[in-house]
Amino acid sequence: MKSLNHIKELITQGSINRALELLDEMLQVDFPEKDQLYYLRGNAYRKLGNWQQTLNNYRQAIDINPQSPASEAYNMTMDILNFYNKDMYNQ
Repeated sequence: MKSLNHIKELITQGSINRALELLDEMLQVDFPEKDQLYYLRGNAYRKLGNWQQTLNNYRQAIDINPQSPASEAYNMTMDILNFYNKDMYNQ
């Protein structure tokens, strides 16, 4: 079983697909910190620019643990998307 730090490193290095594979494997077993797995999945999807999956995974993490860092990440992602969408109206 790979560690969360290893997965964080993969995401940082841009090995997003490998990180997602490992996260999906870990979500299949009884892992005690599933909120952290969903948070990292959200981060991975954010790097891919897949905003829907980013938000879905952050929501999953927040549902498990309302104190998760995913809560702040979710709000920041929404702020970014709202900024970009408002900008689209001005063109």
